[in-house]
Amino acid sequence: MRNKGREPHTILTANDRIELQRTRWHNLATGSLIPADTWLDSAEATVSLGARELACRLNQGARSFAKACDNLARAAQIHLSDELLRQVVEAEGQAVLKAHQSGQLTIPWTAAACRLPDAAGQPLGPSRIYLGSDGVKVPLVTDGEKQQRRAAVKKKRQQRGRKCRPLPKTKGGADGRYKEFKIVTYYDQEQEHRHVVATRGDCEVAGKLMRRDASRIRLDQADDKVALVDGAPWIVNQIAAQSLPLDDVGLDFYHLADNVHKARRVVFGEDPAEAKDTPGQRWAGEVLHTAKHQGYAALRDQLAAWKASLRGLKKRQAAERLLDYVTDRRDMIQYPRFLEQGRHIGSGPTESMCRATTERIKGVGMRWDADNAEALMALEALDQSDEWEVYWALCLRPAA
Repeated sequence: MRNKGREPHTILTANDRIELQRTRWHNLATGSLIPADTWLDSAEATVSLGARELACRLNQGARSFAKACDNLARAAQIHLSDELLRQVVEAEGQAVLKAHQSGQLTIPWTAAACRLPDAAGQPLGPSRIYLGSDGVKVPLVTDGEKQQRRAAVKKKRQQRGRKCRPLPKTKGGADGRYKEFKIVTYYDQEQEHRHVVATRGDCEVAGKLMRRDASRIRLDQADDKVALVDGAPWIVNQIAAQSLPLDDVGLDFYHLADNVHKARRVVFGEDPAEAKDTPGQRWAGEVLHTAKHQGYAALRDQLAAWKASLRGLKKRQAAERLLDYVTDRRDMIQYPRFLEQGRHIGSGPTESMCRATTERIKGVGMRWDADNAEALMALEALDQSDEWEVYWALCLRPAA
């Protein structure tokens, strides 16, 4: 490769200009190469790294991209159009997903850091990690809605009466107005360490994320490894299919309670307003007390006797559904042993991540392309995982 000499380059700043000399190299096989251009392109990027981070931060708490633009202008005197800010934020979310997939974005904790407090309150006891997973509905823009929007834009262009730049190629829309995304989270007893990921993929994709992140946090090295889930078959099946090294899989107590109260409303009817102590509520309380303190066998016997006492097809069908629900999850109803060992019996941390990761994308009238919704959820998951600083520090590293 031969040195073809130096070429001038000028960078304009707010108050001055900088003159640089670039060395250009040339080879007949590969053509010309100017190594300095990589750095110059970064320096002259439309939106700097700091502005990108601030745009992502402000977007998380905004109701819309337009509102985030207004906040950005007021907070940092950075003026972007709402369309440019949207592109910046969604591109950053996609970059987060790629960093996770490539392994460049590491989880800043492992099982060794997830120890229970000892008698003195110091984190010197055995280590414990929980796995949680759930599905959340995300509002998507359908293909028909995209075509309507495009037709409206074309009509406005025709009314404008002048030649316009051709519209970009249409991006395909969803086949339905809502799609279930999957959430996977690992956390410790006190929720001081937490890792959250979201995916628009199916249950198998979520299962692979469970396995990938289990390896990264050294799940197999934890002394106690527990999954707390809502009992959905796909979650239990993926835990088994991915051979996750778990000690137990527990049924979230609040999902059991939800199914008990569904049966109560069918058999006993809706409670009057302000009612606090009705026959139905007393029955539900007794059933849940049995489940919590005596376990599956006693719960099954109690429900079977209750079903036998009922009259009426709808009531018996409701009792049968509840009994089937409990029987299908017999191995997961272990509340007495969980409580004895100090384990959680509720999946509240997972439910809260379902709300947090979808809060920005579930505003009034919002519809998303699936990949863009996943990108925004990735940024929120990054923040909820306390990995925000890790990611932006990674962005500061020079490209290899």
